[in-house]
Amino acid sequence: MSAKYALISVSDKAGVVDFARDLVQSGYEILSTGGTARALQEAEVPVKSVSDLTGFPEILEGRLKTLHPKIHGGILGRRDDDTHRQQMSEHDISPIDLVVVNLYPFAQTVAREGVTLEEAIENIDIGGPTMVRAAAKNYKDVGVIVNPSRYPQVIKELKEKGSLGLETKFKLAVEAFTHTAEYDSVISGYLTKQLPEETKFHESLILPYNKVQDLRYGENPQQQAAFYREANPAPSSIAFARQIQGKELSFNNINDTNAAWELVQEYNEPTVVAVKHANPCGVGTASELHEAYLKAYDSDPVSIFGGIIAINKKVDKKTADEILKIFIEVIIAPDYDDDALEAFKAKKDIRVLKSKLGEENREASDFKKVSGGLLVQELDTLLLSTDDWKVVSKRKPTEREQADLLFGMRVVKHVKSNAIVLAKDLQTIGVGAGQMNRVGAARIAIEQSGEKAKGSILASDAFFPFPDTVVEAAKAGVTALVQPGGSLKDKEAIETADSYDMAMLFTGRRYFKH
Repeated sequence: MSAKYALISVSDKAGVVDFARDLVQSGYEILSTGGTARALQEAEVPVKSVSDLTGFPEILEGRLKTLHPKIHGGILGRRDDDTHRQQMSEHDISPIDLVVVNLYPFAQTVAREGVTLEEAIENIDIGGPTMVRAAAKNYKDVGVIVNPSRYPQVIKELKEKGSLGLETKFKLAVEAFTHTAEYDSVISGYLTKQLPEETKFHESLILPYNKVQDLRYGENPQQQAAFYREANPAPSSIAFARQIQGKELSFNNINDTNAAWELVQEYNEPTVVAVKHANPCGVGTASELHEAYLKAYDSDPVSIFGGIIAINKKVDKKTADEILKIFIEVIIAPDYDDDALEAFKAKKDIRVLKSKLGEENREASDFKKVSGGLLVQELDTLLLSTDDWKVVSKRKPTEREQADLLFGMRVVKHVKSNAIVLAKDLQTIGVGAGQMNRVGAARIAIEQSGEKAKGSILASDAFFPFPDTVVEAAKAGVTALVQPGGSLKDKEAIETADSYDMAMLFTGRRYFKH
């Protein structure tokens, strides 16, 4: 009876020695290459070099090891085909029953700072994907394992049944093809970025994502859901956030936290953002963090309940104690004092997340799924400044108004359109979000503001198609407005502002968010 061969060649060697030893005990003869063979030999696991089987040495500095008919014939040969068996016998090709391969660490390599194109190229695996695909294609006869976490399952089945069942081998084959597809997509994505930037959007779009976790449900209980992470997410992204305590994150938790985290990174000063249903309901900036939180809370004490809190500074106990006075779903910040973390333990269900800051690391693209397709655009990560803003009214804004106008515009950028934000003293006092017309959004923000609207500013995500928004703001006591400009009615809006002695600025930049 011919030997049962298992070919093992892995980059990730976690658990491989014990796995190979178990395979030997199950009657397999181990074939291996390079570093894997050395690791097995050092552990005194019987192993045969692939070169001994093929009669051909590893050459080209390891680039050529397994691309040989005795390897691929042993993997691809069908055991139930007389012609295949005859040809394998004629060419002295032994069947290979198990292929255990994971690939050169290309994603880890290109994630390193300062990696060169040459280094990346040398970490493109050729022989590995070829063996994996060959074994997966011939899954009825060959088991293929690309994930070390499968080792215990495979050994258990081999010991209990003597061989892998067809259902198991098919599942392993699907995982293998997914593994090579993801691998190629990471390579394609990296190399595409090295092309001259004739266009940011190439003919094909390949997006490698790995499942982080299944979620209890989606936006609603009747919807199944999962969370996936990009192959190399930005360090400041939600996908990189570490959960310190609390219940498992839900679909809506992740989505809302992302909205809060994107907004809070617009500010350098101590700032706290409260988000509800992906819209900011309260934002506050102050010299002290707990004061910033109180501003965010006071912006809308009703909506913040059960919301998401994002903070751009290290959280101290004083701020933590204030947050704990109400029910909050998620808190995310770059860091926490030990006393703050201890305080949060009093409410064990609160989800406490830690993530890096850094606008320079934000994602380059934004995706919106539509039926049968995908919309792709650059992510608008440019931090707002007043450098290019133009005063179009007779009256210039005061220094305080100017600071509030910038503060408010940074908020309105992250509010669903049509969007209007009222702010005063670096605090939101009214947010009108997601309305079908601009004046409707303004009325909501003004109503929420109440008497606080007097002396406040108004920020709009797009131009005023009519001067009605200016009139509503003036009646409420708003003293300054900022908008992109560009409407056919700009002149009327400016004249209306002047008639109320309001300052009006144009930014020249629209901030629709749908």
